[in-house]
Amino acid sequence: MSGKMKTMDGNAAAAWISYAFTEVAAIYPITPSTPMAENVDEWAAQGKKNLFGQPVRLMEMQSEAGAAGAVHGALQAGALTTTYTASQGLLLMIPNMYKIAGELLPGVFHVSARALATNSLNIFGDHQDVMAVRQTGCAMLAENNVQQVMDLSAVAHLAAIKGRIPFVNFFDGFRTSHEIQKIEVLEYEQLATLLDRPALDSFRRNALHPDHPVIRGTAQNPDIYFQEREAGNRFYQALPDIVESYMAQISALTGREYHLFNYTGAADAERVIIAMGSVCDTVQEMVDTLNAAGEKVGLLSVHLFRPFSLAHFFAQLPKTVQRIAVLDRTKEPGAQAEPLCLDVKNAFYHHDDAPLIVGGRYALGGKDVLPNDIAAVFDNLNKPLPMDGFTLGIVDDVTFTSLPPRQQTLAVSHDGITACKFWGMGSDGTVGANKSAIKIIGDKTPLYAQAYFSYDSKKSGGITVSHLRFGDRPINSPYLIHRADFISCSQQSYVERYDLLDGLKPGGTFLLNCSWSDAELEQHLPVSFKRYLARENIHFYTLNAVDIARELGLGGRFNMLMQAAFFKLAAIIDPQTAADYLKQAVEKSYGSKGAAVIEMNQRAIELGMASLHQVTIPAHWATLDEPAAQASAMMPDFIRDILQPMNRQCGDQLPVSAFVGMEDGTFPSGTAAWEKRGIALEVPVWQPEGCTQCNQCAFICPHAAIRPALLNGEEHDAAPVGLLSKPAQGAKEYHYHLAISPLDCSGCGNCVDICPARGKALKMQSLDSQRQMAPVWDYALALTPKSNPFRKTTVKGSQFETPLLEFSGACAGCGETPYARLITQLFGDRMLIANATGCSSIWGASAPSIPYTTNHRGHGPAWANSLFEDNAEFGLGMMLGGQAVRQQIADDMTAALALPVSDELSDAMRQWLAKQDEGEGTRERADRLSERLAAEKEGVPLLEQLWQNRDYFVRRSQWIFGGDGWAYDIGFGGLDHVLASGEDVNILVFDTEVYSNTGGQSSKSTPVAAIAKFAAQGKRTRKKDLGMMAMSYGNVYVAQVAMGADKDQTLRAIAEAEAWPGPSLVIAYAACINHGLKAGMRCSQREAKRAVEAGYWHLWRYHPQREAEGKTPFMLDSEEPEESFRDFLLGEVRYASLHKTTPHLADALFSRTEEDARARFAQYRRLAGEE
Repeated sequence: MSGKMKTMDGNAAAAWISYAFTEVAAIYPITPSTPMAENVDEWAAQGKKNLFGQPVRLMEMQSEAGAAGAVHGALQAGALTTTYTASQGLLLMIPNMYKIAGELLPGVFHVSARALATNSLNIFGDHQDVMAVRQTGCAMLAENNVQQVMDLSAVAHLAAIKGRIPFVNFFDGFRTSHEIQKIEVLEYEQLATLLDRPALDSFRRNALHPDHPVIRGTAQNPDIYFQEREAGNRFYQALPDIVESYMAQISALTGREYHLFNYTGAADAERVIIAMGSVCDTVQEMVDTLNAAGEKVGLLSVHLFRPFSLAHFFAQLPKTVQRIAVLDRTKEPGAQAEPLCLDVKNAFYHHDDAPLIVGGRYALGGKDVLPNDIAAVFDNLNKPLPMDGFTLGIVDDVTFTSLPPRQQTLAVSHDGITACKFWGMGSDGTVGANKSAIKIIGDKTPLYAQAYFSYDSKKSGGITVSHLRFGDRPINSPYLIHRADFISCSQQSYVERYDLLDGLKPGGTFLLNCSWSDAELEQHLPVSFKRYLARENIHFYTLNAVDIARELGLGGRFNMLMQAAFFKLAAIIDPQTAADYLKQAVEKSYGSKGAAVIEMNQRAIELGMASLHQVTIPAHWATLDEPAAQASAMMPDFIRDILQPMNRQCGDQLPVSAFVGMEDGTFPSGTAAWEKRGIALEVPVWQPEGCTQCNQCAFICPHAAIRPALLNGEEHDAAPVGLLSKPAQGAKEYHYHLAISPLDCSGCGNCVDICPARGKALKMQSLDSQRQMAPVWDYALALTPKSNPFRKTTVKGSQFETPLLEFSGACAGCGETPYARLITQLFGDRMLIANATGCSSIWGASAPSIPYTTNHRGHGPAWANSLFEDNAEFGLGMMLGGQAVRQQIADDMTAALALPVSDELSDAMRQWLAKQDEGEGTRERADRLSERLAAEKEGVPLLEQLWQNRDYFVRRSQWIFGGDGWAYDIGFGGLDHVLASGEDVNILVFDTEVYSNTGGQSSKSTPVAAIAKFAAQGKRTRKKDLGMMAMSYGNVYVAQVAMGADKDQTLRAIAEAEAWPGPSLVIAYAACINHGLKAGMRCSQREAKRAVEAGYWHLWRYHPQREAEGKTPFMLDSEEPEESFRDFLLGEVRYASLHKTTPHLADALFSRTEEDARARFAQYRRLAGEE
């Protein structure tokens, strides 16, 4: 036993072990497995050596299918090769997994097991992905917790080498991959002694080599294929003993006992649960509790799932067992049972004394499993006829599969363990502060620590809850905290929205970051909140961290203050010692940022502890009466029954019946408008006197929370107090008002930054000062729709069109959403959108909040997401489907012209046929045609049929949205094919130059010198010119745009792209939080302007129609760059950080990326005929 303890998560543990045994890693980013590969990449960049004295050679591929191909090739060349993946990524590897297994190659696939996309996307943990590859011939090894990942991942690598069978080494996504634990680390010197050197030499000698050439991958006929498949059986027969033998060696090293199947519980158990993965630790807790109460129960934890060894299975299972429940974390619709259950039932086939065996599904999509759920499984086994095919932890009131929870909750002992819960908001620093706290306590003290972070799919602005446990013994409770000693909340707005105190133990401590005085607390805290504080004797503290951070010069970064306050109040370690540790951590983290930054943060630590205010809880709070429930405004059933409970964090309690009618994953549009999240600290306030009514603020608003409105005289007179207006320029009969929604704004401040008015016509003020403006916004939105007095293809005119994308969950200052919102204003009432998985699918459709909405007639974008890699093809398919129906209509209509119909209908049909493929005026033509058909269809079957299909009269505008990871990498083959098809689709690429949604990995859009994940030393290859490649077809409309740099050019390009009757591609520069803008995301639009002015990004359009007119089809819309390219780079952390760590390398790469940009600009000038 090495005794070296370190605090890390499951991904880091898998990466640590795999690095030792890996020479080549071929990877592709996917949640939640990416951090494994990122760790390997960082260590390789630092020169860390594997067992063979070399850094790992890591290669990021264009897709998981590509990664698996590279793994296969590297193995055939004799290098030990590893990859890291999950979910859809693992499915893309299946063809190569068959090959690698069939060719007896010792590759290892580390999988943080995750749900699959079916009727929705889910990034959280279950076993659907690994169960979809159990047939490939790879061995499968499962771990239950972070320590086991450290111990057993080594077994996967060692047994693969010795047994010549590739391994899928898996553990639960998020629950194990992201859970931070204090664990014992296996040292590389120990691992080296376990390696079978002769087996490794044999693998090397068997590699493809021209000095002793062989042929592999032949084409075989029916005569021999079957026999050669069966010839490999002996390797699978030998493998269980090889794995068991390595487990014995790991057990000897660590003192932790491992077998292919580990049994714990009563030696004479009668009821046993069989499972694999993190649930086993929860089952173990319940087994210990029940046995202590005199029951006879046990747990059989499965480690080696494939090959499934019956000999080892029966060696561990008590002979006394009478009843077995098998838990599967997957769903196979239509099967007799799930896979593990089928294996167990099969194991007892032919056994005369076989126990009764039932199976059930649990925790799909990352749902939490509590000890009480496990108690229900043991209770079920006690029934005369236990339910089979049950579900756990949900209420299935439709097909009645769910086990009822135990009425008397069985308390599992957590003596000696302190449980702490932290409510925060994505990107407010709460999660980062807690990771730092857990590392301090884990690495600097003898205490054990566990941390898990519960958050939704949004990158920032979503809710986060951190669950931290500390104790003097190992903590194996892989579920969320439901009974806490300490709860903290970093956002005062949460007080009204969530039940923050739920589960806080009597006498516990509650810390709230707020600006309220004691008198204001009386006013703001809900009655139920006050009652709980008083009745449960809660110690209540407040800290005005926001104002203190601002005074210190830390801006909105208050997390250091809250972290220091936690250490003071929780007293898990001595507060002064904690402060010293925190200060050391600050010096390490911010050392390169200069003394002033260190000083600010160290002062924050002192003030976080010193500025705490204990609130004296008035006695009368205990006896307050609950106010009468407010009658809610008329709201749709979906909002009341699904959205609101989910947004209160109560979605777990929704029964299956809530989703009857939505089984296919359909959600209604426009639900984000009901959220009113109120997450901004400050919001813009209109100053009419300086306003020029240019509408630029609305044009760039990422959340459509600022909109111009035109009021007629009557509406102006009836307006609520507080609605300011001025005469509308260019529309004399109207008054102009700039409406702002304080509760939907994310507070980015871009509108103020770009306002061209002297002295600014907008200024930021605190959200609380503007809450009373919400009714003014509601009034402005309810105004009678008016025809636009301006051209909608102008910046000003476009903003009088209703945005049909509003209030998304995108980050404050997001560079992507303004483009999508603008397109919905121009074409939204007839849009179909195919959206690639990525940031734009997360802000576009994170259930239950759907920001795509409808206009006053109920028309709006119809949106769907298929996968990541197939989005272009998916969008083309959508268009082909619509075309097929419209072709039928055209044929029917041509026939209908021969019928005796009125001149009006005949004229409407002829006009429709003549202009069926034109977007301009299509809605009006469709309305006219529908109206005439409705009047004349009675008793005329052909006209009846046309009228039935009237939804297809409007020409659809087919859009395909996605990021650069999709367009440049994984989806490029499909995108290229769709452009080559010549069909009329419009493609918009949100180019952030990194994989934004998975956390900032390098893509082929990333320029030279940029630091991104998998480019830790700066990217060395130049950015792919996607636009030029598309242009080479000659019939594709292509444009590069940057809204912040030229709004007119952006508008013109989008309008031209949609009007062009062939394929179009618009590549849009989008600033992103992954860039680390030094000016902050409040300047994301200005950053796009700087990018163009410095010559980093170029604006141009290629219009094939101009060639037919004898003009140059290429138009360069950028001016000669005048600003400093280098200053632009140094304004973003993704470039500047390279300059800090390795200035000489940075200077060389900066020069290269500037040369690339200049060469590109020169090439564009030649194309435009300017040279």
